[in-house]
Amino acid sequence: MDVVRFIFGILGNATALFLFLSPIVTFKRIIRKRSTEDFSGVPYNMTMLNCLLSAWYGLPFISPNNLLVSTINGTGAVIEAVYVMIFLIFAPPKMRLRMFGLLMVVVSIFSTVALVSLLALHGQHRKLFCGLAATIFSIAMYASPLSIMRLVIKTKSVEYMPFLLSLFVFLCGTSWFIYGLLGRDPFVAVPNGCGSFLGALQLILYAIYRNNKGNEIDANNSARDSSVEMEETKHTNGYGTTNYKDMEQGNDQVHQKIVSQV
Repeated sequence: MDVVRFIFGILGNATALFLFLSPIVTFKRIIRKRSTEDFSGVPYNMTMLNCLLSAWYGLPFISPNNLLVSTINGTGAVIEAVYVMIFLIFAPPKMRLRMFGLLMVVVSIFSTVALVSLLALHGQHRKLFCGLAATIFSIAMYASPLSIMRLVIKTKSVEYMPFLLSLFVFLCGTSWFIYGLLGRDPFVAVPNGCGSFLGALQLILYAIYRNNKGNEIDANNSARDSSVEMEETKHTNGYGTTNYKDMEQGNDQVHQKIVSQV
């Protein structure tokens, strides 16, 4: 049983690493253009927090026999920190200030959890506290894929939900879900079970709309038409308007929650 659990842990590490590295294309573009454009830096800060809490939970003095959880999440925290630094360098002044403030919040939350668990708690109470913290922030991030899935249903196109990314979301969540079940660890099994379920839903949507993958122009036109209609409403009725961002953020948003499955 331990060997099977170890195998699923290694598979989880491999698939999670792929997901951590998936935004490299986005950051190559940011560096090349020396601008963050309309991309959001919030997912990378939140993913870094999730990785830090999960890596802390997997340490031997917190949760024995979960070292594989610490190795991949520790690696993920370093990768996400690099993303955040790049974002801070190339973001406009106001966005840079907000990003730095969010980074301080991330550091404060992790430091609080780490210090409380070290100084005030011991044994099972320590494991319970750290496990709950990691699980809460993981589940809180699962709303991110829902926006991409809503976009797919609205546009009837999977242009912004790549198959490989959806597949690795499912594989990663399933691997860690089984790893948690075999280790009888609900703090690993529950959040990753949610991730596996969302990954399966993405694959189902892909199967339904895969033949519409080439309808990128229609999807973009639909978004532009909606933006124009809202702008006209603003001028004629005096109501507020919706700010539609660049559709290229689709893959970037997929990454956010995706990674939260580990």
